[in-house]
Amino acid sequence: MNHGAAGPLAWTVKVLTLFPEMFPGPLGHSLAGKALENGVWSLESVDIRDFARDKHRSVDDAPFGGGAGMVMRPDVLDAAFTATCSLPGAEGRGRVIYLSPRGRVLDQALVKELAATPVVTLLCGRYEGVDERVLEAHGVEEVSLGDFVLSGGEPAALALIDAVVRLLPGVMGNVATADDESFERGLLEYPHYTRPAVWTDGLGVERTVPEVLLSGHHEKVRAWRLAEAERITRARRPDLWSRYEASRPVPEKRARRRRPSGTTE
Repeated sequence: MNHGAAGPLAWTVKVLTLFPEMFPGPLGHSLAGKALENGVWSLESVDIRDFARDKHRSVDDAPFGGGAGMVMRPDVLDAAFTATCSLPGAEGRGRVIYLSPRGRVLDQALVKELAATPVVTLLCGRYEGVDERVLEAHGVEEVSLGDFVLSGGEPAALALIDAVVRLLPGVMGNVATADDESFERGLLEYPHYTRPAVWTDGLGVERTVPEVLLSGHHEKVRAWRLAEAERITRARRPDLWSRYEASRPVPEKRARRRRPSGTTE
């Protein structure tokens, strides 16, 4: 099923899934939905069962070596891949990704890479996974949403697509908004506040906006936001903080001038 009108500059994503009705799902609403309608990106959802070879439309079988669960068949997936994307090395193939807990963890750097890739094909697994041979045959990358397990790859695919689409030109109204978001500078985002300046919570406690944000002093506001982003990152994500610290330039030490021998102060 195709969604959106793919133009020469449109970002195209193809999703191989057993549940094509899950797409576009939430991606058909808000900014992503408007962009899909306007042809900024296009979506093709491919039903893997259409490539099954028996009357029961079977797509899985028991694993060799025993064990619980079922494994998606290589012959069915191979037919789906062949009909959907070119073979490895072919021009215009783009990137082919299997959403898998054992893959590279999705981060903002990878999202930017995918946003710059005109065509991306996503395989949503189910059951215990897919036959390894079809991944090898089609040069499939593996990407994980995080260190947890989902019932299938569809929710991960939706999250990946949403993260990419919002970076496409013309999707977000204020491009500068993305510059201060979490992970853009290797930091988590600073806190946000809006009206009223003094708000009383349900327990009767007055909570005020930090005074610097009301000062109108842009340099002080920028410095406060950076300090808050650093504080939050240091406390909540030591891994990010370590990388951020390592990436910061080391201040140059001023070389001490040696005085000629025999001189005094």
